Amino acid sequence: MDLILWRHAQAHDAQASQSDLERQLTSLGEEQAAHMAAWLAQYLPKKTRILASPARRTEQTVRALSHDYALSDELAPGATVAELLELVKWPSANGAVLVVGHQPVLGQTIAQLIGLKAGQCSVKKAAVWWLRSQEHGAGSQAAVFAVQSPSFV
Repeated sequence: MDLILWRHAQAHDAQASQSDLERQLTSLGEEQAAHMAAWLAQYLPKKTRILASPARRTEQTVRALSHDYALSDELAPGATVAELLELVKWPSANGAVLVVGHQPVLGQTIAQLIGLKAGQCSVKKAAVWWLRSQEHGAGSQAAVFAVQSPSFV
């Protein structure tokens, strides 16, 4: 199984009357999303399942990819690693799953899967971490397949 974690691109700070879920991408964020979407489009397997947080900034990020996606409340800000892993069925699902979400849960998920302490991994805005489940002895282990940032695309 491939688990691709994509943090939303740069967003505006929340205004006084605005909820966190309503925050939108900045102009830079739109550019970041477009750059990363172009990179992902080259490498994503055809039948990748794409899930995004219901926050406006994550939906704007994933729309840059021009693929079908589903919004999932389990990926909203405040989500837990356990909720994310259960949603994507790690490590037993077939194929690839792309999750567009938020910090800190993306970094916490990566840290847990590759054996770091919680809080030791942070995902930059618009960056992608691609993990691959590999059979190892009696179980499976996660390997980092790729890490990409919009500033390198």
